[in-house]
Amino acid sequence: MNALLIITIGLAVLYGILMLSYSYGWRRLQAFNPGEHAYTFHTKVSVIIPARDEEENLPRLLEALQQQSYPANLFEVMVVDDFSEDGTADAVRYFPAPNVRLIRMSDHLSQTERLNSYKKKAIELAIKEAAGHLIVTTDADCEMGPKWLETIVKFYETYHPRFIAAPVAYHREDNFFKKLQSLDFMTMQGITGSVAYLQTGTMCNGANLAYEKSAFEEVGGFMGIDMIASGDDMLLMYKIYHAYPDGVMYLKSRDAVVRTLPVADLPAFMNQRIRWSSKADKYEDKRITRVLALVYVWNVILLLFGIITIFHPTLVSWLLGLLVYKIVIELFFLAPVAAFFHKISLLPWFIPGQPFHIVYIVVAGWLGKFGSYEWKGRQVK
Repeated sequence: MNALLIITIGLAVLYGILMLSYSYGWRRLQAFNPGEHAYTFHTKVSVIIPARDEEENLPRLLEALQQQSYPANLFEVMVVDDFSEDGTADAVRYFPAPNVRLIRMSDHLSQTERLNSYKKKAIELAIKEAAGHLIVTTDADCEMGPKWLETIVKFYETYHPRFIAAPVAYHREDNFFKKLQSLDFMTMQGITGSVAYLQTGTMCNGANLAYEKSAFEEVGGFMGIDMIASGDDMLLMYKIYHAYPDGVMYLKSRDAVVRTLPVADLPAFMNQRIRWSSKADKYEDKRITRVLALVYVWNVILLLFGIITIFHPTLVSWLLGLLVYKIVIELFFLAPVAAFFHKISLLPWFIPGQPFHIVYIVVAGWLGKFGSYEWKGRQVK
């Protein structure tokens, strides 16, 4: 028992240092205000949207893209239909905008042809036909404000990065489960910005990325990572970071936030998180791998401690102390992140969500390594 206590205290100290460093990084990361930058835009942009069975979501996204303040003659929207079985193709084909293009994967591949990653293939096909110098990717279930593209391009033309990670947030959190997802996702977004400032890792989300077409081509695109079902975001990010260590940046701006929907139920949530965790041992960026290992072991120890406490009630005070410590140190980091995303109102749900958070990390981390998941109707191992 003493050994367990020593290990737990040691992990708690390491975890506390980690969260304090993230808190420092987020607070020090400079916000970008597009209103302070006046430009005559010249960058040609290609917005790429892989889509599979997204008939219901695409009209909102395409409408949001038509409301952009960035000149319509300087960007194109390329929707790649990934063998959809609904009206996805028609939703794009009949959308009334001259800069919206439809690419059908069925025109390039046989439906019986097995791929390791359909999403990477969809992006790759679009990039080959893209007229833009700057590639911007998002997902079909996303929405954004009217200054989204303007902000990305102003940031790009100011600092000239090769790769830009930008913020993503959940919205329409209309029940407890969705609020928990939003808090969890917001934590990951805060860490993404923090590690970019601290230069201690590479993190991003494919719902809001931008990178130079030339950089994508120079690193060989998805070659070498195309055997992994997901990873069109972080694995590509590291390839570009490896080639251009000073060329990867995080865009901290409310005008650049993309909003997406939390999943509706627990099975969909677990499939999503297992998919995300399945990449953990594929990262060449071992700084992130080490952090993920620390976070996973810390949560395993907390879960184990909770189980042992059932049989040894004298440890209750230790367990409560550890949970209070975890909550305080995480809220210290999360509060300014929540303020940035205008989601302070969600913070009271953080405490009752702790048991779920600990258990899901342990289960999803294990199944990400040894299990399988379903993604867009396809079973992936």
